[in-house]
Amino acid sequence: MLQGKEIICFANDWDGEPLSKKHIMKRLALRNRILWVNSIGNRSPKINRKDLGRIFRKANQFFQGVKEVEKNLYVFSPVMIPFYHSMVFRKSNQQLLAWMIRRQLKRLGFSKPITWTFAPSSADVVGRLGESKIIYHCVDEFSAFSDAPQAAIQEMEETLLKKADLVIVSASTLQENKRRWNPNTHLVRHGVDYDHFRKALDPAMSIPSELTGLPRPIIGFHGLIADWIDLVLIRKMALQYPNWSIVLLGSVTTDLAPISGLKNIHLLGKRPYETLPSYCKGFDVAILPFVVNRLTLYANPLKLREYLAAGLPVVSSDLPEVRSLGGDIRIGRSHAGFIGQVADLLNKGETGPALARSKNMERESWDDKVEILSSLVEGEAVSSDGHPSSVGDRLIQPQGLL
Repeated sequence: MLQGKEIICFANDWDGEPLSKKHIMKRLALRNRILWVNSIGNRSPKINRKDLGRIFRKANQFFQGVKEVEKNLYVFSPVMIPFYHSMVFRKSNQQLLAWMIRRQLKRLGFSKPITWTFAPSSADVVGRLGESKIIYHCVDEFSAFSDAPQAAIQEMEETLLKKADLVIVSASTLQENKRRWNPNTHLVRHGVDYDHFRKALDPAMSIPSELTGLPRPIIGFHGLIADWIDLVLIRKMALQYPNWSIVLLGSVTTDLAPISGLKNIHLLGKRPYETLPSYCKGFDVAILPFVVNRLTLYANPLKLREYLAAGLPVVSSDLPEVRSLGGDIRIGRSHAGFIGQVADLLNKGETGPALARSKNMERESWDDKVEILSSLVEGEAVSSDGHPSSVGDRLIQPQGLL
């Protein structure tokens, strides 16, 4: 693993969902010092309660200064207005953001840090912070989000790709796309918090009471319920099998009209990350009901590996990164096919957590992925499949895993 380095990380908000960025940086912080810069946004704010609340929260965090959230990991919330359509605002933000971050670097005693950014919107400031190296870690096709200013995000990302000394991507489709601007682009698929999710197999783990009272079978999903979730598919499933309990865990950011009024669909809201294994233990089948579009074709869903680490059978929409996994994943290439795959698992009794499914994820932990990433950052040789050849055969054998 990297050690003795100082890293600036541009990512989402630290107190948000534990996404790939947090898993990676928490592990790197064991031997390195990290300045985590909270989200500077990928879209212009709107005049609504949600965005205004976020602006006030950001301002409050800014005035609190840098906060050490874990040993060697410091979080800073800059204040800026992401009006990316306006070059005047972008220039102003560039100067202000660079000044704010340099000020924090000086306070922390950082010298020639590595910038490790997950955010295209950081393009204007990256390279102005005295960095020794610039890494762009791309985990989504950001311009494909429905609320993103597509042209501005594409322009910023191209700038960032050209500035980067190293580009890391989480999906093969992203690699094909991003290497057009930077040939030093390497595929490192997501890992999984294996020790956490395998707790679903622990006999001592209790299933939450809000699941134990539901009729079986329980078809479960956890994650953000956004416009890339196929609610029409979920509605069809609920209507075709009214005896199934369909459980959706997560925050909602999209219109729920397609599933309103259906009594066998249970929206339980967001649940703490620490409790997710207990909910997984209560699922008979886990689902990834994604709309297939430009956004999801470049996606590598974290929850897929989490389901498998919990030992669950999974039915997913037809996405490239899901197909690359093979094995225990059932793929629905149409609404009817998706529902049929779930029904087939139930009919065959291939339900609930199973040790064999979980064990397949043991070698795909975030610890292993951070070792691969560290080798790439240190410039070690890579094999033809994009993995560091020096890490050892255990990590570079093609696994077909996300």
